[in-house]
Amino acid sequence: MSLIKKPVTGMKDIMPREMEIRDYVIRVIKETYASFGFTSIETPCVEDIQNISSKQGGENEKLIFKILKRGEKLNLETARTEADLVDMGLRYDLTVPLVRFYSNNQNNLPNPFKALQMGNVWRADRPQRGRYRQFMQCDIDILGEASNLAEIELILATTTTLGRLGFKGFEIRINERRILKAMAAYAGFAEDMYDTVFIILDKMDKIGLAGVKEELLAEGFAADSVEKYCALFDGVENTLEGVRKMQEQLGEYLDEEISQSITEIIESVEKTKRADFKMVFDPTLVRGMSYYTGTIFEIAIPEFGGSCGGGGRYDKMVGRFTGNDVPACGFSIGFERIVLLLCESGFRIPDKKTMIAYLVEKGLPTGELARVMDEAMKEREQGRQVLVARMNKNKKFQKEQLMAEGYTEFREFYREALK
Repeated sequence: MSLIKKPVTGMKDIMPREMEIRDYVIRVIKETYASFGFTSIETPCVEDIQNISSKQGGENEKLIFKILKRGEKLNLETARTEADLVDMGLRYDLTVPLVRFYSNNQNNLPNPFKALQMGNVWRADRPQRGRYRQFMQCDIDILGEASNLAEIELILATTTTLGRLGFKGFEIRINERRILKAMAAYAGFAEDMYDTVFIILDKMDKIGLAGVKEELLAEGFAADSVEKYCALFDGVENTLEGVRKMQEQLGEYLDEEISQSITEIIESVEKTKRADFKMVFDPTLVRGMSYYTGTIFEIAIPEFGGSCGGGGRYDKMVGRFTGNDVPACGFSIGFERIVLLLCESGFRIPDKKTMIAYLVEKGLPTGELARVMDEAMKEREQGRQVLVARMNKNKKFQKEQLMAEGYTEFREFYREALK
């Protein structure tokens, strides 16, 4: 029986052209984030199942690739529960591993700690355009900074990176989990039902306000509470004026410091940004992770038609590991979707090295072959990319393939003489 050539569903082989773009994007990301003071770390791809199934990852905890116990620890005959079978899992994001890393190494890290982490994560999700079961994540996080300076720095670093990659006209949508809670309290929803309300609200961009209202009623919420809740969204602009209006409507339900902080973040970013984008206040923005405690944000790029990254503040998460809360905030770029958009747009890497192909005829004497190799080495020392390959019988097709890979110069070497 022949083996299976195709990759596992939801995972993919990466061709050289895309790999080249991925390497370039990684280089730009690392250079830009380093200029903002972020330092690289790395964590294992496998985490203790207790850490990644601790009710902090929202729906993603249903998508964990779980790892069976090994050797004598695995006894299929006596196993009665999942805990008897599983003790580890592949990480579904980089935030939980980062917090575990920070909790374990806090005494040896600066305060605040600005971390950059890039690596693959795994989710047993339904594959679709720009979404895979194995994919690269790229996170920056600031731990130990309680003020909104963390949010401002994260947004500026992320948007500067996107600008350097050529993206324009995108949006950073921003909201606050405490605004969401204040809205639910104002409407009269029971606190233990907030998450249900937020899950429905998160569908606003797909089903509209009327759809949200219908689903809330279908869930059994009181009609007067639903009416009061939905009325909050009427006429609220996505600007600073929208923040002010929301504060006026919610009154004592929302601490003014929260709306002032959102206002300060938006104003500070707009005045200092380097990329072409705009800040948008979006009171319908929820974000799925239950570990968020404050500011939340998302990247919306028109060409993709959906989220291309996001993040927020998670001040209570370190305390789950150490017993002492540490302020923390992070932002993740949708690496795979960014690369997808660049590939689809025919992106060419700027300032790319000159690519030269040396085509050597079969049977070239040893001395002449050595001269060819020496010449290629000299070209490489000058910063050029040189491929040395045997000349195919169909030289025209060979050149066409190399041109498709980016080679612009060709030098041919024959047995009779070096040309």
